[in-house]
Amino acid sequence: MRKYFRFDELGTNYRTEIIAGITTFLSMAYILFVNPFTLSLGAVEDFPNELRIDQGAVFVATALAAAYGSIMMGIFARYPIALAPGMGLNAFFAFTVVLHMQIPWQTALAGVFVSGIIFTILSLTGIREKIIDAIPIELKYAVGAGIGLFITFIGLQNAGIIVDNSATLVGLSDLKKGDTLLAIFGLFITVILMVRKVNGGVFYGMVITAIVGMIFGLIKVPHQIVGAIPDISPTFGMAIKHLPDIFSWKMIGVVLTFFIVDFFDATGTLLAVANQAGLLKNNKLPRAGKALLVDATAVWVGSIFGTSTTTSYIESSAGVAAGGRSGFSAVVTGILFLLALFFSPLLSVVTSAVTAPALIIVGVLMASSIGEIDWKKFEIAVPAFFTLITMPLSYSIATGIAVGFLFYPITMILKGRGKEVHPILYVLFFVFLAYFVFLRE
Repeated sequence: MRKYFRFDELGTNYRTEIIAGITTFLSMAYILFVNPFTLSLGAVEDFPNELRIDQGAVFVATALAAAYGSIMMGIFARYPIALAPGMGLNAFFAFTVVLHMQIPWQTALAGVFVSGIIFTILSLTGIREKIIDAIPIELKYAVGAGIGLFITFIGLQNAGIIVDNSATLVGLSDLKKGDTLLAIFGLFITVILMVRKVNGGVFYGMVITAIVGMIFGLIKVPHQIVGAIPDISPTFGMAIKHLPDIFSWKMIGVVLTFFIVDFFDATGTLLAVANQAGLLKNNKLPRAGKALLVDATAVWVGSIFGTSTTTSYIESSAGVAAGGRSGFSAVVTGILFLLALFFSPLLSVVTSAVTAPALIIVGVLMASSIGEIDWKKFEIAVPAFFTLITMPLSYSIATGIAVGFLFYPITMILKGRGKEVHPILYVLFFVFLAYFVFLRE
């Protein structure tokens, strides 16, 4: 096993890799509780219960998808990179597709499945590189930053900090409600942990917030911590069963968004973590095809279990910082996700006040890519700005991407740089133009 995972070559050992795997798990364990709460629209009180996805089933699906993706990444691609259902795309799934577009969650899962199949095909054929090269780096940064702003906006709403305002659309609440004060406390605690560079700061922030909430009677104390694994049957296989439902104009934009966001997110995360671990050779990622293939298959495998898009996690960098260099650490993380299946009773303490700080902080981390955009070039600044600002204002990641991809060819042509725009971008221009003309209601 030491030889397969190249311990001697990478200068690592079992102890270091196990510690790294545990560190990565603690850094991303929050997704076990945030994902079920987000996909079930737990913060939306007036949403019909019969239309909600089952939280217990999503908890199991989240753990299984993370376990599959992480273990396969470790064994097949041999990288210290863990996977789990991604933040941002779960918000798009719940708030844009299910809540705003009123598409049943079963159909949304089918859309995730199809996007994963497309991603898998492109990973096998090598077309992936061509598409990545075609999209300008500024738009990639803008998409990531825009999703960060969108997630933060959702977190502020869930916390009760930002509320409806008849005069200005949105405004600051009176901040006197118990749940809102608890969320603000959780935000400060999480910020302190993150600033102090505590591994698993987001997860520990949730734990401390939940404990304080129980002490002050804002959260009910669970009857037990360890319990039976919830029933996954409410979600298992629904993606396959509802495949015929995706053949509608409305679902084209949904599938395209699932695909595009995960496509760039996975690639960026793989490169960033591999670079941190010193695994890049001549600025290229060895076994990149295997790594992206694992990421792609995890998408449709996760959808079959019953969760939104599964992707590589930037939190894997915490494990790398702890010394992780081989795929063995990812295997350890995957095994821990399987063990986490027995802690489902803790779902009862995960309220909006507990998850909101996590959403806000993850949004902050994602928005950091704003600094990578060249704002001095107006032809770049315009599409980038409209991409990142439209997402939270329209409450839609898809709309933000569409607006940015519409403006980019126009501003580049007006600047006299039309020849620098890849033909694929012109194709996407008409695709997103059709999205606004025919697909938007």
